[in-house]
Order: sequence, then structure tokens, then C-alpha cells
Amino acid sequence: MLTVNNLCKAFGKQTLFEDVSFQVGPGERVGVVGRNGHGKSTLFRILLGEEAPDEGTVTVPAGYRIGHLAQHLRFRRRTALEEAASALPLREDGTDETYRAKAILTGLGFGEADLSRDPNGLSGGYQVRLNLARVLLSGANLLLLDEPTNYLDVVSIRWLRRFLRGWNGELLLVTHDRDFMDSVTTHTMAIHRWRVRKLPGGTEKISRQILQEEMIHEQTRIKDERRRKEAEAFIARFRAQATKARGVQSRIKALARHERLEKLEEIGGLDFFFRAPPFPGKWMLAARDLSFGYDARRSLIEGLSLSVGRRDRIAVVGPNGRGKTTLLRLLAGELAPVSGAVDPAPNLKIGYFGQANSDRLNPELSVEEEVRQANPALTRTQVRTLCGAMMFEGDAAEKKISVLSGGERSRVLLARIIAAPANLLLLDEPTNHLDQESVDAFLAAISAFEGAVVIVTHVERVLSALATKLVVFDGGKALPFDGGYADFLERVGWQAEAQEDPPPRAARETQASRRGMRRQRAEIVARRSKELGRLRRAIEALEAEIMEMEGRLAQDEAALIGATTKNDGAAVRALSSAASAARERIETLFDEMTALSEERNEKERAYDEELADGGG
Repeated sequence: MLTVNNLCKAFGKQTLFEDVSFQVGPGERVGVVGRNGHGKSTLFRILLGEEAPDEGTVTVPAGYRIGHLAQHLRFRRRTALEEAASALPLREDGTDETYRAKAILTGLGFGEADLSRDPNGLSGGYQVRLNLARVLLSGANLLLLDEPTNYLDVVSIRWLRRFLRGWNGELLLVTHDRDFMDSVTTHTMAIHRWRVRKLPGGTEKISRQILQEEMIHEQTRIKDERRRKEAEAFIARFRAQATKARGVQSRIKALARHERLEKLEEIGGLDFFFRAPPFPGKWMLAARDLSFGYDARRSLIEGLSLSVGRRDRIAVVGPNGRGKTTLLRLLAGELAPVSGAVDPAPNLKIGYFGQANSDRLNPELSVEEEVRQANPALTRTQVRTLCGAMMFEGDAAEKKISVLSGGERSRVLLARIIAAPANLLLLDEPTNHLDQESVDAFLAAISAFEGAVVIVTHVERVLSALATKLVVFDGGKALPFDGGYADFLERVGWQAEAQEDPPPRAARETQASRRGMRRQRAEIVARRSKELGRLRRAIEALEAEIMEMEGRLAQDEAALIGATTKNDGAAVRALSSAASAARERIETLFDEMTALSEERNEKERAYDEELADGGG
């Protein structure tokens, strides 16, 4: 069991952690969430001993092994298979388990020929996969996986999901793919406002709880501020009157005792949209009998025809190295086809986000200067506004490209596309360096975009949310598919998954047992949904009444000011009484809502424990 106590860490004036404590219990698979720059990678480095905390301790039991994806890759064996197998723990009986290394490499997308290749001759993406295979084979008690899906294709990600769901050790996982995280983990840990919160369940649950608590904090702060102002007004009015001295002193002491709640600082996020200039036609681009290969003996694309309509959302999917990026470069006009043609409509404006585009950013320019170059017609105010929307507010817009992280460079590339309106967006893995909240903002922007989108992505959440058509690279071919990603999985599916061996008898019996557990789990989930739904509706009703009462109170207070100005005593008395009653009612509603929120949290914890114990 890994234990962290009272962890604190800051870099200069930027605080990442304050008094952070948590444990990773036996068998727990924990998703770690938080905005980019809030300390997820730093936390991993501290757990590995690569970074020292300012305060606090990390306790690791004797013999407890932590496996992680190292940034610096060093390979010493002749072949990829030998390199992967070298990570296997030695068996006392001398059993050769190389077959396990082969199975994991195959799951991560290595072909038969790749297994005998020199690891140092592999592409960067496949070297990362080889390193991941070594980690999975190492026999570690705890895996620290920071964005393990970034260099994987959709088929390999589906395999990794199945592998991690069967992982018997502990896991800390960082990924921008929320669905992947929720499908793998048993708990979620959020790094938020310099502290850590860990709960059983998925990302939606912890986000909902944090949002609820912050809403209650803000409502309580407003209520406390109103009471403080009333007390200060009483003190100022009666300080000089001897008959009120006791009351004045009582209120002074009460103010001194009562801790003042600070207004929560707003956490910035992406807030942008893609602009599309007018486009009168129905079809934006057509590819006819498209063929291409870097090697005359091997075609990546052969005879592909594709039409892109005005509001199409086309996803290009398939294993890595099969031609997805090449297809986008052909559509963008960066490559010429060996045969066939790409015909864009007249006046079509294309916005292209390529995997290698970040290398084209000038490291000597600032963020603001890069964005301005994309559209010199923009005013400085417009450029600064766009930089702010991409989370480069104020002086951050003056940062040089050379000092930016991969995620920050991705946001600069998006800003350049937004700066120059386009009808057709060609996007190659645009979400790789974004955090989960930024992926949400990206999806919203794409959904609202009036033009067409052709996107290469391995994130199934993005595929499911956006794609209405596909171009599928599988089985050595590239074919269009008229339907969404769920349709493809149901009607066609991936060849690699179809070729997997059927489960043996023991596994089938286990599956039958699991079906019984799923039925039991479904019953618990149904009870949970019914009871928590009742509490949620009650809380929402209280929130609505509070808003109504606060609106009524604001009207009464405004009318009271007017009546006081007119010296209308009767109206002042009536309005004062009404305002006082409204305040009391609001306080009562707040108390009821807090009690219900606590009850809901207790119920959630109880049901989570029941699901963990008896519901599978």
C-alpha cells in the first residue's frame, strides 16, 4: 500500500500541493484528474523519488515495486521481443515466459516482423509501446501510467483497456480519455485547488461532488458576508450608546471568532469556437480513386474515393502506420497522390492541424506573434482575446514558443486555426495534449462548427460523440464506412479482435458467474438510482426556491431603499418584515440543502461500498 502524508510542493510563487494526504489500497485502480499544470506529472515524479516534496512523506512498503513509463528510452537487446522479455521477473523454476511478452507486444500493435526488429530502429511511437510492454511485464505492484494511450491506435487502446481491467495490482492513471479512465479505474483522485480528493467511482461523480461543495461554499460565503455587514452596521450605529455596549461587544467578538470565507478563485479553461466563412455549395472536397505509397512496392492507400459534404463529421480510424496521417496530408494538398485526384471546391478554406505542425512553430516568436501571423488582419485586441480563450491570458501571451509544453503548443496551433476562418478542418490527433476539460471544450466547439471536419483520433469518446462517417484502415485496406463508430463496431468490428482466441471453458464459467454478479449489481444500481434521484430532485427544488427567494429579497431591499428615501414609515415596516422573513427562509433552505447534500454523500458512499463488496 502506497501512503502519502501532508505533501506540499511549490515552484516559486506557484503552489501545486498543500497538505495532501492519500493512500492507494490493495487492488485499487485510481484515475488521477486535474487541469494541465495542476501537478499530475509532478505528483508522479514525487512518488518515484525523482522530485523532492517541500514537505510531507511518501511511504512505500519494503519490496513494493513501482512500474512507470520512463521518459528516456534505453534498449540493450537485439530484438523487440528480447527487450520486452528482459523485463519479466525471473521464475524460480526457470520457466520461459517469453510467450507473455509476445502476447503483450501483439496487443500493443506489433506485427510478427516487428518482434525481431532492432528496438533502436523502431519509430518513436513504437519505442514508447515497447517501453509500455516492459512496464506491463515487469511484475510491479503499482503502475504509474501518464497518458499511456498517446502513442497507441484505437485497436491497441481497446486491448490495453481489457488488460488493465484485469490488472491485479494497483494503478495510478493519467489520461485525457475520460471514457478509457472510467472503464478501467475503481477510484478517481482529483487534484483541485492545491489539494487532493479521492473517491470510489468515476470522473463524473467526483466532478459533481466538487461542484456541489463549491456551490455550497459560495452560497455560505454570501450569507456570511451579509451577516457580517449587518453586524458591522450595528456596531457602527450603536458603538457610542452605553445601553447597547454589551450587544456591540458581543458582535465584535463574534466577528473576530468567525473565520471569513474567501471567494473561490475562478479556474480558467478553454473557451473558443471555430469560425466558418460562407460556403454556398453542398460538397467541399472530393477524392477520386486515390492511391498513394511512399514505397512503390507497398501502397498505403489504393483506390479510395471520398466526398466531404458541408456539415460532415468524418473520422479516420485504424492501427498506426497504415496511412491515416498520409490521407490527411493528401486532402490538405501537402502530398500528391500516385494516382487519382483530390478536388477541392472553389474558394474552399482549409484549416489543418497536423501531428508535425508544432515543429513548424517558430521557437523565437511569442504566442501572440504566432497567432497574428495566421491572420495579420486581426487587431491586437482580437489576437489577445483569442490567446485568452486558449488559456494564454495577459503576460502568458508573450511566452516564447520555445518554452511551451506540448499541450501549450497544441493550443497555439488551435488558436492559429481559429484565427483564420475555415470551411473544412483537417485535424490529426488534436486532443493528444489536452486535459479532460479541454477535450470537452474541443468537442463543444466542433459540434457548433458550421463547416466540415475530417479528424484522425484514437479517442473512442471523441469518435462516438462526433463521427457520422468513417474512413477505416484495417486489414491492409482503407474503406469508407457510412455510419458512426458504434455502428462500425456492431456491424463490422476490428479484424484483430475477431482473430483473438475464444475463451476457454474456465473463462466461460467465470463469465457465467460474472453475469450473476452483473444482475446483482444491476439491482443495487437500480436502488441507488432511485434513492439518489429522489435526493437530487429534492436538492434541485431547494436550489430553485433559494434562487426565487433571493430574487424576491433583492426586490424588497431595493423597494426598502426607495421607501426610506420617501420617508414612508408604513412601507418601511412592511418591507423590513418581508425582507427579514425572506432571509430567515433562505437560511432555513440552506440548512436543509446542506443536510440533504450530506445525506446524499453518505448514501453514495454506502452504495459504493455495497457495489464493491457484493456487486462485482
